[in-house]
Amino acid sequence: MQVRFKIFRQTEGSPPRLQTYDLDVEPGTTILDCLNRIKWEQDGTLAFRKNCRNTICGSCSMRINGRSALACKENVGSELARLQRLHSSAAAQTTDALPTITIAPMGNMPVIKDLVVDMASFWEHLEAVDPYVSTGARQVPEREFLQSPEERDRLNQTGNCILCGACYSECNAREVNPDFVGPHALAKAYRMVADSRDATTTERLEKYGEGTQGVWGCTRCYYCNSVCPMEVAPLDQITKIKQELLERQDDQQSRAVRHRKVLVELVKEGGWIDERKFGLRVVSNHLRDLRGLVSLGPLGLRMLAKGKFPLSFEPSEAVEEVRSLIEAVQQLEAEAGRIEATKVQESPVPVGG
Repeated sequence: MQVRFKIFRQTEGSPPRLQTYDLDVEPGTTILDCLNRIKWEQDGTLAFRKNCRNTICGSCSMRINGRSALACKENVGSELARLQRLHSSAAAQTTDALPTITIAPMGNMPVIKDLVVDMASFWEHLEAVDPYVSTGARQVPEREFLQSPEERDRLNQTGNCILCGACYSECNAREVNPDFVGPHALAKAYRMVADSRDATTTERLEKYGEGTQGVWGCTRCYYCNSVCPMEVAPLDQITKIKQELLERQDDQQSRAVRHRKVLVELVKEGGWIDERKFGLRVVSNHLRDLRGLVSLGPLGLRMLAKGKFPLSFEPSEAVEEVRSLIEAVQQLEAEAGRIEATKVQESPVPVGG
């Protein structure tokens, strides 16, 4: 079948341009094999990264028709089928006579050349979360580290990360906040929190919960989960770190923790959120934070002027039902935590020194 490839070409500091290449390929041909053919047969100046060709190294991550993916994993047939599902008809995807696949470099990183990006920030943000077992725990012991099978199983999902950069490329939070370490780093961070051999869990959690560079900077857009080729589900791991923080820290630790705890408290009280109490309890910290209290003034005045300030609060008619549902979920979470703790305390088996 004839397929048209539109590839973004660019050198550092120059604007991108689209270049078109036509290939006769089989539906099962991978995007990486197509790029190889373009480079070998049509244009030797085309630049892209590759290595294993087997979804192991993560080198060939790029944007294929608008979403980050591994070129060695995606093939022509499945990609064209995906495009057809996204549009009402195959013809709607392009004005070209040929089916078209557009390839661009990953996002959130500067382009070096064509499809090759500078991943320095990606690695720096990974290093920022200390993605290795703590120094004290890594000292050579007199015997092996011991872990139960359940403890080891907790590391499996995050251990599948191949650091391809797909989640980092699509991260909305990273796009607007250059300090946010990214979903890849926080997925690795949870692996350290979950690792029973690490001796600095408390210190790690405090670090991961600081400001908006850690877990509270995540906008929960779900893109990281949707593009991850290894089903690491970075957003799920970020959520687990948040849950650890909420269980270990009180509402005075940070505004982010207070925000979530007050939200649950208010919903339990009234079935939905009383916005007046929410601002006072979170931003002004129950009137303890005078600067926060003063900051609410301009917003309150604008809301009053627009007729949007709630002068009264009507609890939900189903407030008792809402409260019972929240308490039931909290009870189930507590029970799950006790079960997990019991499993961890079972006789451990050696898994490496």
